[in-house]
Amino acid sequence: MYLNLNVGILGHVDSGKTTLARALSAIASTAAFDKNPQSQERGITLDLGFSAVQYDLPEHLLNQEQCAALGYERLQFTFVDCPGHASLIRTIIGGAQIIDMMLLVIDAEKGIQPQTAECLIIGELTCRKLIVVLNKIDSLTDSEHRRKTVDKLTKGIRGVLSKMAFDESPIVAISAATGENIQALTDTLVSRSFLPSRNAKLPLMFAVDHCFAIKGQGTVCTGTVLQGRVSVGDKVEIPKLKLQRKVRSIQMFRQNYTTIQQGDRAGLCITQFEPKSLERGIVCAADYAHYVHAAILEIAPLRYYKRPIRSKAKFHISCGYETALATILLFTGEPNTPFSYNAQYEFLEEVAADTGLNRAVLALLEFEKPILAFEDALIVGSKLDSDTQRTTDCRIAFSGRLTHMIRDANYAESVLPGLQLFKRKHKTGNVQRVVNEQELIAAGFFKKTGNNRHAFVGFNVTLGSGERGVIEGAFGAGGKVKVRFPEPLAADVLERLNNKTGGNRDDSRVELNFKKFLFRKTDKDKNIFQ
Repeated sequence: MYLNLNVGILGHVDSGKTTLARALSAIASTAAFDKNPQSQERGITLDLGFSAVQYDLPEHLLNQEQCAALGYERLQFTFVDCPGHASLIRTIIGGAQIIDMMLLVIDAEKGIQPQTAECLIIGELTCRKLIVVLNKIDSLTDSEHRRKTVDKLTKGIRGVLSKMAFDESPIVAISAATGENIQALTDTLVSRSFLPSRNAKLPLMFAVDHCFAIKGQGTVCTGTVLQGRVSVGDKVEIPKLKLQRKVRSIQMFRQNYTTIQQGDRAGLCITQFEPKSLERGIVCAADYAHYVHAAILEIAPLRYYKRPIRSKAKFHISCGYETALATILLFTGEPNTPFSYNAQYEFLEEVAADTGLNRAVLALLEFEKPILAFEDALIVGSKLDSDTQRTTDCRIAFSGRLTHMIRDANYAESVLPGLQLFKRKHKTGNVQRVVNEQELIAAGFFKKTGNNRHAFVGFNVTLGSGERGVIEGAFGAGGKVKVRFPEPLAADVLERLNNKTGGNRDDSRVELNFKKFLFRKTDKDKNIFQ
């Protein structure tokens, strides 16, 4: 039985990723090494490519009791060759979500480039194991120049990695084209292999990256088990097509299997559906993945994204292999506290990675078109419409785990009114006249033509001198209100309020603070609270 580790090969376009995948692999899938005709025509990787190599289980894994208990006898690396072009970032994000570790390929002559940095960020979101590969050292023909270039580049990369989760990751200089130091890279890969956390008890999630038909058999869906397990004869769901079908057979790199589990790269032969109708997507346990129109989740702004994340802005939201535009609405909550419709949350205009908020940042995402999602799915928010020719800024803005899916297309009426999201509001008025020692008339809070004063009856107000009173009701026309105080005002306060020519202007100021809820639009009386 094989212990399979999915290794993403990521990097800037034309850094030699596909050449490296070919140099490392012994088994090629139907989608390996740029077999796509368009890839061959354009000379760049356009889609995910898959290949593999197998080794004897290394000693550090043989000695693990859990490996022996699971029956692992061999180690298999499945290489996920990702595109490098900036315009294909959606595919890169989708591919990175199925990996256990990453090879970051850097052109030794060019060093870190814009997509190198983005791939590093994507890797940090999806895995914690990294090997940096300095490729194309054969282009550095002078040995002294090569040594200085590699040393300088290694030092710079070390500085970048020291600020990330990849500190102390190995750096290996190679030439994928000539095979120089490939054995050293292979040895490093094997020595860094590990037993990843797998959970076969979760409902099945199988990320499909290619489909094709076999006459008389069915449709083969090639992909990676994200969680759970599946066996021959099991009934699975294709949520995109709203179909449930049986698994007829399973293969991993041309070998038949009866059962596969989380982490395995395989082909599922599924009965009776048209391959062109799926191509890429999800096969899962029945009623597990659903199309959602909106979602609520806690997000983490990325420190590499240099612009603030603003409410009501549009972001590209990636979930698995799907990406859709969504409008974001930000709010704050208590840290380490699950979202609840019973709690109140304060609206945020914007947030940046360096804001230093001591509270959790949550977001309501409203998708322009429904997106297929499942509980705890990784969400990545990006600004993919940024001009990569004019800027080198990071386009990846935030990430999070999906916690609350909103499946009702009519959610604006059925769900959002229950979301207790508020803005803090502030109104400033002034004392127009004193009625008696416990009562005064205030003006300036409301428009003269407005008629919403009754909604504020019972709200607390504060004088400039600190005394707190309550709005008792509307008074006459012109937006005036009557304010009553529970205790008589002090004589010096009354004197200053009655003094129309002298004293401090702040003495006659009246402050009104309240909360206005965003989604309670049907009843204005219940839209504002203190």
